[in-house]
Amino acid sequence: MSGTDNDTDKLAPLPGEPEKAIAGGTPTLVIGPYPTRTRAAAGEHRNLRDSTARLDEAVGLAAAIDLNVVEAFIVNVAKPRPATFLGKGKVEEVAGMVKAQEIRLVMLDTALTPVQQRNLEKAWGAKVIDRTGLILEIFGRRARTKEGTLQVELAHLEYQKSRLVRSWTHLERQRGGFGFLGGPGETQIEADRRIILERMVRIERDLEQVKRTRTLHREGRRRTPYPIVALVGYTNAGKSTLFNRMTQAEVFAEDLLFATLDPTARVVKLPHGAPVILSDTVGFISDLPTMLVAAFRATLEDVIEADVVLHVRDVFHGDTEAQAADVASILRDLGVDPDRHEKLIEVWNKADLLPPPEHEQLTNRAALKPAETRPVVISALTGEGVDRLLALIEDRLSAGRPVYRVTVTPTDGATRAWLHQEGEVLERRMDAEGNEQVIVRIATEKEPRLLRRAPGAKKVR
Repeated sequence: MSGTDNDTDKLAPLPGEPEKAIAGGTPTLVIGPYPTRTRAAAGEHRNLRDSTARLDEAVGLAAAIDLNVVEAFIVNVAKPRPATFLGKGKVEEVAGMVKAQEIRLVMLDTALTPVQQRNLEKAWGAKVIDRTGLILEIFGRRARTKEGTLQVELAHLEYQKSRLVRSWTHLERQRGGFGFLGGPGETQIEADRRIILERMVRIERDLEQVKRTRTLHREGRRRTPYPIVALVGYTNAGKSTLFNRMTQAEVFAEDLLFATLDPTARVVKLPHGAPVILSDTVGFISDLPTMLVAAFRATLEDVIEADVVLHVRDVFHGDTEAQAADVASILRDLGVDPDRHEKLIEVWNKADLLPPPEHEQLTNRAALKPAETRPVVISALTGEGVDRLLALIEDRLSAGRPVYRVTVTPTDGATRAWLHQEGEVLERRMDAEGNEQVIVRIATEKEPRLLRRAPGAKKVR
């Protein structure tokens, strides 16, 4: 058994892993091969966002790993070709561009089959990578925690498993068995697939251990019990900047797609002192590879279990509505209903980037929405609107919680301290007898403890 582990540990990158060899500064051509509007409207492609915005996003993905994008352009594709995805004339045109501009990498903003990827590499004499491979590379570079790293590798191996046919010229060559690699007569492709599967099994075992640890942490948080407030949103919407603003933490926050991959949680105090756990999460994106949605589901467990979900939107982005629709779709896939108004708060971020007339128009538009769905206009960078957001979170979490008036004598410091620690003190005033009248909001499960400690407490609402 140890032989298997050792060989699996030393497994070298296999052919068909172009993204493994990508280096910063590589001269890159980005192509957006998008369906014509007629086909998109007929439901041939689920991503109906503007083609220019999609291409801009693809260039942003390339920039996230420091590729040198020499040129980027859109190709309207009426019907993808099985062999090359693009038509023959366009393939020849790109081949000329690759040669003339000394392009070493071509990124197509779509999902390519292994055969299409191989054929395009032969035609262009350059490495070819699709959207899935590029996102996997970004995730691999950004992941920091053990869980994130394992999940990325698992997703990459799942992707690689289907691409073992890409570059092999010896698929029919037989080789003798080495026991753990299979018996005599096993082909090279089968042996390599077996090695990948063995590595995947071990990673899944390691992941289960990490997930058990995370489950224990979550159970510990439930016993606290602090409510969970989760930040979600399209990648680069400003979630980590808002997280830093609310927690005074120093989470990595850059103007990059997928700047944050690993879940981060901190305790935040609401206006009246109640603590909550604020959780930052991986950014969502359209056409996220299915294998990554599955792999990162564990990192989104805080979203599934959250008491309040903050949907952070970049209102300065020209495609903000389409981005919001993508986030809502992924939330539904996670089992979170984006239409549950008591749980979800829309946060319209980056208001500071808008010219004053547009800023005012946006604020007025938000104010006209019903109270239960009204978004909060903020700037995580400048702090505008963050106090209003914290107050709204408090209102959502406290809905239905009982409010009591408690009389605290000057000598009863223990009760006073308990009220501040376990409840939300809304108001304090001294009465004629020198006692303190405290208006406190308390979690329903703590109500019996309050009444035992202060039997004379009067329920206000």
